[in-house]
Amino acid sequence: MPSERKSFALRLDPALHDAIARLASAELRSVNAEIEFLLREALRARGLKIKARTTADEETSGGE
Repeated sequence: MPSERKSFALRLDPALHDAIARLASAELRSVNAEIEFLLREALRARGLKIKARTTADEETSGGE
């Protein structure tokens, strides 16, 4: 079954990528997961609520 997650190319300044990679390493996340975490945190700070995928959602949708 195809993944419901969207993928796209993202160009980052190397210094920004390095900073995100350091954060990700400290939090035991991948760079991709850290970027998603930071985006969700920024949206929440601006008052937008984004429904996080739960394990139950993944099981009912066929997982990833």
